[in-house]
Amino acid sequence: MKKEEKNNGVSLFSQSEYLAGQDPIEEIFALNLGDFIAENLISEDLARKIGNSMKDKKTGLVNQLKELVSIYSLNNTLCVLSFDKSAEQAIYTSIAESIKQMLEIEACHIYLEKANKLELAGTTSGAVDVYAIDENTAEGKAFLAKETVIEEKIAVPMHCNIESTGVIVLENSSPVNEEYVELVESIAVLFATSITLQKVIDEAKRLMEDEHSTTGDLQHIRAELTALIGDLCDYQQSFVEHLAFAVDTKGHYTVSHSKNTAKLAREICRQLGLNEKTTDLIYYAGLLQNIGKIALPEKIFAQNGRLSSDELKKIQEHANVGVHLLMNINFLSEVVPYITYQKERYDGSGTPEGLKGQSIPFGSRIIAAADAYCALTSDRPYRKAMPVEKALGIMKEEAGTKWDPVVVNALSEAVNK
Repeated sequence: MKKEEKNNGVSLFSQSEYLAGQDPIEEIFALNLGDFIAENLISEDLARKIGNSMKDKKTGLVNQLKELVSIYSLNNTLCVLSFDKSAEQAIYTSIAESIKQMLEIEACHIYLEKANKLELAGTTSGAVDVYAIDENTAEGKAFLAKETVIEEKIAVPMHCNIESTGVIVLENSSPVNEEYVELVESIAVLFATSITLQKVIDEAKRLMEDEHSTTGDLQHIRAELTALIGDLCDYQQSFVEHLAFAVDTKGHYTVSHSKNTAKLAREICRQLGLNEKTTDLIYYAGLLQNIGKIALPEKIFAQNGRLSSDELKKIQEHANVGVHLLMNINFLSEVVPYITYQKERYDGSGTPEGLKGQSIPFGSRIIAAADAYCALTSDRPYRKAMPVEKALGIMKEEAGTKWDPVVVNALSEAVNK
């Protein structure tokens, strides 16, 4: 009988094969080892080895979680739109102020879900402090449906794949451009994901400090963290793309200037044989090289006449605004040098540092040439687009003074492919 029980034990362990992809040792450890020992299915020595193995696995999981937490903590994931992180209300008031300025609207309010109500977290002006979560208000309707509601005001839900966290409300007496609403939607989902991620990080910290937490607990929280981190990366990219598109809308480009500049910059990189990482960074820099314009009044770009000295100064300084924004989007900080020096000129006559020739970052030289060519070949409020050959002729004439001759040559080859 004893032998038969042992054989049954072997048979029991072999049944774990149907659990595809799971570690049999983890499966055994999840059962009550005392019962296995009592039934002589495993020895005390094997039980000890299993226990030690799982302790090592728990240590490994804790170390993995610590690394994830250090990278994706609140001050990193919520470091967007240049706001003060000293207090929650300051965070959301600053986000609301940034949105109001970018969209040139009358007011922006941010509500967070707390105790089944929507409570005011940040505002640019007076607003209702608390809303019930129901369909009698635009705020409640957007929160429950997870869809933007456009009525007298615009309510944009803050939600991610796991939960809804709040609502962003836009107020303006005239309709808000659709592209700007889409930008706010991308901001809303980015921040909702960041908020939810922080909650999961807090739970991960609690489990790491709890000596009674199991490997199963840690594996579950790691799965939640990695899924949210994957979502966050997607939403960050979506935010940048919408931001670049909104910049083009405000700048009154008839086509997506930033996107065309970025695509041409990427082709120049490939023509020059640059590596993939450098090419990607230059592509993103091209996409965002006019990001500072999002904070400027739209009327500046709409008028055909001469600009006032104050308006001209604002446009000339818009790159600095863009650099400040990018410094606060942690995953894009590497493109900052390319943006900072895109207005330098090959002969040293540019700004902000008067850098010359090879001392100008190569990415900046590529973006500058791509930007100029795309501007020449696009319709603007004050002139029509130039033919390709005429634009290339101007670029070649200015090679060695404004532009790097090597870059202009690569640009010409890329355009004429």
